[in-house]
Amino acid sequence: MVTIHDPWFTVEEIDSTTYAISEYGHWEKVHSFLLLGKEKAALIDTGLGIDNMKRITDQLTDLPIVVITTHVHADHIGSHGEYETILVHEAEEDWLVNGIKGLTVDQIRKEMCRDITGQTPEGFDPEKYTPYTGKPTGLLSDGDLIDLGDRLLTIFHTPGHSPGHICVLDNNREYLFTGDLFYLDTPIYAFYPTTDPVELLNSLERISYLQVARIFGAHNTLGIDPSVLFEVQEAVYELRRRDVVRHGTGIHTFKSFSVRF
Repeated sequence: MVTIHDPWFTVEEIDSTTYAISEYGHWEKVHSFLLLGKEKAALIDTGLGIDNMKRITDQLTDLPIVVITTHVHADHIGSHGEYETILVHEAEEDWLVNGIKGLTVDQIRKEMCRDITGQTPEGFDPEKYTPYTGKPTGLLSDGDLIDLGDRLLTIFHTPGHSPGHICVLDNNREYLFTGDLFYLDTPIYAFYPTTDPVELLNSLERISYLQVARIFGAHNTLGIDPSVLFEVQEAVYELRRRDVVRHGTGIHTFKSFSVRF
């Protein structure tokens, strides 16, 4: 059992080769995930960028790390600049290089630097917070496979929350990492101009038919029982039946989760 005492990051062992690296001191309660293989490791997202995640991953592995980006929102790419290999879906390459058009740095700073309850690192200045931009080393497409040696990951293109959003299936352990497509406790967001409610619902439907052992969203509750996928299937049907799958229809609440269009 690995134990890391850190003022900003919380490291939780999912199994002996899988770790959640969480930022509970921020209102978004973001999770990134480190998956260790025989030949290399995959880091699914790199968090908020308030503190340097590489300081944590260096303590967990000396394997070469491939960063897999679920989507290019600032709270998931914060430490990208600390790693050599960065993969992103082809639909969001431009966002990673140039930033999200129409979203100013001031807007990002306001959201990223509010309601912080954790101990931020010395030298962190909310007024100078700048989202990562840079060129990826590789592009992802639906169905791509990433081999870590003895661990095979499948990429699912699941647009809706953003155009190039992906989920990652760990085939060996049947873990599904859903990024911002699916999580509990706060509404799944599909109400920004850059979101697409119809595509988000299609993506939810797609993952709802997967046979998995555990689901890991990128926010809030760490680890979700896969039985919730039956509820997701019913919710998809209900939202379509009610003809509310469009921007401006508000929050739609179900037993375990909610969606905001």
